[in-house]
Amino acid sequence: MRLLDTINSPADLKKLPRTDLPLLAQEIREEIIRVTSVNGGHLATNLGIVELTLALHAVFDAPRDKIVWDTGNQVYAHKLITGRREQFHTIRQFGGLSGFTRREESPYDTFNAGHAGTSISAALGMVEARDHLGQNHKVIAVIGDGAMTAGMVYEGLNQAGASKKDFIVILNDNEMSISKNVGAISAYLSRIITGQLYTRVKEEAKHLLKTIPRIGQPMIKAAHKVEESAKGFIGPGLLFEELGFLYIGPIDGNRFEHLFPTLENIRRLKGPILVHVITKKGKGYEPAERNPVTLHAASPFQIETGQARKTPRFPTYTQVFASTLIRLAKRDKQIMAITAAMPEGTGLSQFAKEFPDRCFDVGIAEPHAVTFAAGLAASGLRPVVAIYSTFMQRAYDQIIHDVCIQNLPVVLGLDRAGLVGEDGHTHHGIFDIGFLRILPNLVVMAPKDENELQHMVYTASKHDGPVAIRYPRGEGIGVEMDSRLIRLPIGKAELLKNGSDVAILALGHGVYPSLAVARELQKEGISAAVVNVRFVKPIDRELILQLARRTRRLVTVEEHVLQGGFGSAVLEVLEEDGLSGVEVKRIGLPDQFIEHGAVRSLRERFGFTTETLLRDVQSFVQAGLPKLEVPRRVG
Repeated sequence: MRLLDTINSPADLKKLPRTDLPLLAQEIREEIIRVTSVNGGHLATNLGIVELTLALHAVFDAPRDKIVWDTGNQVYAHKLITGRREQFHTIRQFGGLSGFTRREESPYDTFNAGHAGTSISAALGMVEARDHLGQNHKVIAVIGDGAMTAGMVYEGLNQAGASKKDFIVILNDNEMSISKNVGAISAYLSRIITGQLYTRVKEEAKHLLKTIPRIGQPMIKAAHKVEESAKGFIGPGLLFEELGFLYIGPIDGNRFEHLFPTLENIRRLKGPILVHVITKKGKGYEPAERNPVTLHAASPFQIETGQARKTPRFPTYTQVFASTLIRLAKRDKQIMAITAAMPEGTGLSQFAKEFPDRCFDVGIAEPHAVTFAAGLAASGLRPVVAIYSTFMQRAYDQIIHDVCIQNLPVVLGLDRAGLVGEDGHTHHGIFDIGFLRILPNLVVMAPKDENELQHMVYTASKHDGPVAIRYPRGEGIGVEMDSRLIRLPIGKAELLKNGSDVAILALGHGVYPSLAVARELQKEGISAAVVNVRFVKPIDRELILQLARRTRRLVTVEEHVLQGGFGSAVLEVLEEDGLSGVEVKRIGLPDQFIEHGAVRSLRERFGFTTETLLRDVQSFVQAGLPKLEVPRRVG
């Protein structure tokens, strides 16, 4: 039997001899590799944080002590040892465990997380709640190094340091290398600095010096400077000390003999403390150690090689977006590209290779990315900001205040719009139409396929104002790509098929299934028009009203929540025109956060396949045509 199979809670972990922990860590890594090779998931980071996770749960008393994980994509080991081992094979599958922290899943998950930079603010709220309620437990925020580029982190650190409250921050730094000499010296000094004897002597000496007139205070300052200089020589502690934290580290986070003494010591200390821990991303799995970027968020892969199990047949929307941008940038030196810590995910890593001086990765700082782009645009350049739809939510005020009010030519590339799959409710891009279409000056568009995407990128680059292009995750549908780029008329939809009984107004991914539905309806004697909407704003009022008057029945299809979405925009067009007697069926996502699962299964569940759309449109038309005899479809 594996050691892992005996661990059903941190209480079981505490019973293990510490000499058994390296074997347990190895078994946890093997289980993470095995499951993610089938399900996909965040691999490299989770492999690197195993020892730190075990040490935290062995030293602290969760869930009484609150461990707040930043981003949540570093919690696989945490889930395995907090009662979810037997369900771990379901991670990121529909109805299974989430790939992130979920309060609904376990009392050990203290705060839901999917976006980076939230842990310190959330944990500080728990600190204040603890003290207000007269409770006595530790609160520990575990934040990844990438999240330290988020401005919200420093807002939280600033308040936490000033509060002087009992609070621990663990900085899991998995990008910085650590040499053996520095690691050993640093670990030794960290044990000394956090030890009871050192702390007591330091405080007593400070108290004694304060009693000496005239020279006591200068001596305290001099001693503090010496201590700071020593720590500054070892690691980057000055910033955190200036923010009011006791800085410890850096220590080797993959060595139990460094972790345990430090964590046990800081558990006894009071006040704000930051422990800088160095971990190796991908540790224990050679392909992930060699290529931690590719295997950060891995698709299902072959364990022997780390290579993806499935090779895409067609270019992805992300690749088409990036290649079109490179093509345009070769012609136009004013085009600049910006990403927020996702150069590979957004395809801009290729742009950066071609134009290193014209591509900017600003870190996990979406608000800054948008305002930075606005500054470029205000100076006559043509910036393109490529950010996942779910992360663009973080820059909403900047889109309004710094881009749209000034009507600046900033292009927002909203990658992963619509259902994104296994990352779940924090990552689905299903709110962008609602929060973008209400903004003056902003053009909002969505392509029906990868060929139309390249034309939209070109159109946006030529438009004298802000543009948002939303496009889905994954590969295209395999259409032929035009060699010549075409500038699309802003606000004009594309009538793909005419019809007289019903008009299907489809956006983005919904266009081709809608065409298939129309062909099936034709076999049953129902004439259905199909429109590739293309532009959510400005919306093609003329075509919509024309079809509404002809068919008296409209169906809208969008992979977006219905509230405030494209279908709502169509209803507004009808109301503003005063056109009555038109029946409208809106097909979209319900008023709820959508769970994780494969995109295909989610589309089946929420009615975006050809079969489900056909049933919906059939029933809608039949209900509106009581005298029309529509034959039942068999099979």
